[in-house]
Amino acid sequence: MAARTRTKAAAGRGLRVKQIHSGICAQKQQKATLRSMGLRRMNQTVELPDNPAVRGMIHSVRHLVAVVE
Repeated sequence: MAARTRTKAAAGRGLRVKQIHSGICAQKQQKATLRSMGLRRMNQTVELPDNPAVRGMIHSVRHLVAVVE
């Protein structure tokens, strides 16, 4: 039972990421990163799990996105 509540608590944590700039003039790698994060258009917000892989993706396109509280 304790493991089940831990899983639910961990599942609730995440990062809300909003695309604030267009990816039109971005490099191909950065466009691919936006797509893999689930961002398709400006002002779109997605919720992603808080893990090192996602934080690395955010860091690589930090000039195009914002982390929303």
